Amino acid sequence: MVSESVTVPSGAAALPGDLVIPAGARGVVLFAHGSGSSRLSPRNRAVATALQGAGFGTLLLDLLTPEEEREDDATGRHRFDIGLLARRLAHTVDWLEQRPDGVDLPVGLFGASTGAAAALVAATERPRRVSAVVSRGGRPDLAGDALGLVACPVLLVVGGDDETVLGLNREAAGRLSSVHRLHVVPGATHLFPEPGALEQVAELAAGWFRDHL
Repeated sequence: MVSESVTVPSGAAALPGDLVIPAGARGVVLFAHGSGSSRLSPRNRAVATALQGAGFGTLLLDLLTPEEEREDDATGRHRFDIGLLARRLAHTVDWLEQRPDGVDLPVGLFGASTGAAAALVAATERPRRVSAVVSRGGRPDLAGDALGLVACPVLLVVGGDDETVLGLNREAAGRLSSVHRLHVVPGATHLFPEPGALEQVAELAAGWFRDHL
């Protein structure tokens, strides 16, 4: 089993991450966090732990440098820069492929909030390597024209009481040409804080990656 802190190069940026690859992993899932979040997000870490238990490797990554995070806290400048976030995800896919323990593993992307749009765009930039995408309370609409270019299977998970985001996901689903499913968790709001809601997300994600990685 691999469990280590890593640094992923992306252009001039050095992105800190936490990589776990269980023995006999069936694939590895890269996490793209949402606006104002980081690799320390307790929600993403809970999902990552569940995926590890299901036999998947996980990489939780900070998509912004500490300097960019500080600037973003003040201005919100970077969190909606989907092109930047997607490019860094794509570079992370390349980095993983260069590792001896990652070269043969199929890759899935798990995106939350704006990170979901970045994951979808990255999937179009690395179609040979990215086998599936899962969005949790995501903003797939922000992927724009890339939605119609996504080739891999996509699962959109949205809370039933997250009405605005649910509407945006329904519109985005209508623009996807690949295999996809929109799953609504009844009674859940945007961050899935309700009892059992996040556990449902983790179970759905594990099932999707199990079927498609």
